[in-house]
Order: sequence, then C-alpha cells, then structure tokens
Amino acid sequence: MKKSTVFSNGLIWFGAAISIAEILTGTFVADMGVRDGLLTIILGHLIGCALLFAAGFIGAKMKKSAMETTKLSFGKGGSYLFAILNVFQLVGWTAIMINQGANAANAIYAIGTPWWSVIIGVLIGIWILIGIKNLGIVNTVVMTALFALTIMLSVSIFKNPVFGENAGTMSFGSALELSVAMPVSWLPVIADYTSGAEEKPTKTVLVSVITYFFASCWMYAIGFFAAMFTGLYEIAPIIQTIGIGLIGLIIVVASTTTTTFLDAYSAGVSSVTLSKKLSAKWVGIITCVMGILLSIFAESFLGNLEGFLYIIAGVFSPMIAIMIADFFILKNNWSEKKVCVSNLVIWAMGFVAYHLCYRLDGGSEYNFPIPLGYTLPVVVGVIIVTVIVGKIKQKVLN
Repeated sequence: MKKSTVFSNGLIWFGAAISIAEILTGTFVADMGVRDGLLTIILGHLIGCALLFAAGFIGAKMKKSAMETTKLSFGKGGSYLFAILNVFQLVGWTAIMINQGANAANAIYAIGTPWWSVIIGVLIGIWILIGIKNLGIVNTVVMTALFALTIMLSVSIFKNPVFGENAGTMSFGSALELSVAMPVSWLPVIADYTSGAEEKPTKTVLVSVITYFFASCWMYAIGFFAAMFTGLYEIAPIIQTIGIGLIGLIIVVASTTTTTFLDAYSAGVSSVTLSKKLSAKWVGIITCVMGILLSIFAESFLGNLEGFLYIIAGVFSPMIAIMIADFFILKNNWSEKKVCVSNLVIWAMGFVAYHLCYRLDGGSEYNFPIPLGYTLPVVVGVIIVTVIVGKIKQKVLN
C-alpha cells in the first residue's frame, strides 16, 4: 500500500477544516460577543484537538484504521457498535455537507439546489474513485487554490466586522461545546489516514492536528464575524449579502468536495470493520449516493446541525476517553476479546453523563452553568473510572 507523507496528511486535514459546516457553526456563537465568542472558539478547539491527536496517534502507532483501534478497548464485537454508529454519522455528515454546499452554491448561481446536490455528489464520487493517495499534484493544486480563495473570502468578511456586546442568549459552556464538537466529530475518522503514514506517528499526527486546529478556527471566525457583520445566521443569505460571486462558488464547491470526501470514504473504511468482504471505496460511493438522495428528498431533516454536533460529541467523547485510559495509562489490549463489557458499561455511563450536562446547561429550563463545556468533564471522569476499574481487573486477573 502506498504510504502517505506528513505533507499529504497536512493537506488532508486542511481540506477537512475548510468547509461550509465549520463556517456555519461559527455563526452559532456570534451572539456571545467578540471576547467570549472568540474565547470559546479557541478554547473549544484546544480541547477537541487534544482528543483528536490522541485518536490519530493510536491509529498511527498501531497502523490500524479508526474502527480497528476501537477493538483495543472494546473487543471485536464491541467495535461493531462504534463502526455502525460511525457509518450512520458519516452518512448523515455526507448528506448535510452536500445539502449545505448545494444551498450555498445555488445562492450564488441559481440552477436549483437538487442539481447542485448532484454536481457536488458526483465530484465527491470522482475524488473517492481516484483516491486521496493517488491525487498527488492535483490535491496540492486544489488545496493551494482553496487557500488563496479562502483568504479572499476572509478579506470580504473581516474588512467591516462589528464588535458587539455579549447578548447572553447562549451559555458559555454550550458555545464552548460547539467548538469542541467539530474536531470531536473527526475522532472516528482521523486514524483512517494517519495509520498509513510513512514517517514517525507523532510528527504526522501533530502536523495533521495543528493544521486542522488553525484552519478550523479560521473557518469558525469567518462564520462568527460574518454573522456579526450581516446579522444573518445561514450560509446562503450571508453569501448573497457579501456578494462574492465566482470566487464564492469555487470555494463552496471545492471545500464541500474535499471535506465530504473524508466522510464518505471513511464510512467505507468503517464498514470493512463489519465485514472484510466489503470494499471501502464502493461503500464510500454508495454513501455519496445516499447523501445526494437525502440532500434532495430529506432536506427538512438536515437543518439541525447544532443538535447533530451535540449527539456526535456525546457518543465519541467517552469512547476516546476509554481508549486514552487503556492505551496510554493501563496499556490494555482487548482486541482478542469478544466484548469488553466493563468498558462498554463505562461508555454508556459517559454517554448519559454528557447528555445530563447538556440538559443542565442551557439544554432545558434548568440553566445550571457548566463553564468548561460537557466534553472535558465527561472525558476526565470517564478516564478516572476506566483507570480505577482497569486497575481492579488487573489485580483480579493477576
């Protein structure tokens, strides 16, 4: 298999961050005011990217795909749960990304959202068929052009920012969590790419995560200031108001293609965990087709990106916490075990704890502030419980 370089991994994660979804999520925290809004973006990405590094490092060190690494903590059968959940979230992401890209492209050049869904979906399919490792100079040229075009978009946004005050309509913890959730959504994906690195895992993963951190913060900031400047919180009307024309169209189509490729292809890689008879590439194509169909026929169900991010973080934050405890602290390997029941129970507890935090802090009428978001306390708590249970199990087994 052709190995990936540090540079190519950096390009992959630059492309992952440059997306409509990242810009849109940045608009969600615009009513926090400049100080608190930017603070939640940076702090949230630091937390999320620390977890992303751990997930990428485990995959790179073990030379295993993302879902294969879950076997280390949950056993062969336990990994199926996360593979299934990951395939569902990646199909959802593919549909959401195609739909957002189609709506934004149609706002610039109106030919009908369904047609743009098909065009973007076909481009993603071509990207999958070629394969990221075979794109070579094409990928470099596309990313360089995307970088230049995004700078132009930034100039259009940042030239007239409006520095507002904190409106207080969203809690600091909830806003912080939206910044944590985006890098966390890549936790079950990153090892699919870092596992094929030809160089030292630490260097490869560090470049990947740092690149994603800065590019993602940049995208959030674009959305954040765009919402403050225009008073709008949806991508299509923001693009119409700014009037960026052909440059905007290219950015929308190219960024949606490069980001959604990762979602669709990784759905294929995850499916191989369920059955070795499946082809990652062709399952990726099927995922792409499903994304097109959902974008066209189920558009009304794809609008709640905020809620989708909270669900993803609730599922995968406790998962990576257990993997961190097992890999870095306990040195456990349950990959030959059918199911590690204790870790699955701890994961379920972490999942419930995450959503209790959400309910307490702004998710309902309780309004009990959790200033550091929900992922950080849940991850720390799950790591502690996993280590305690793991130490007890080691003593019993010895």
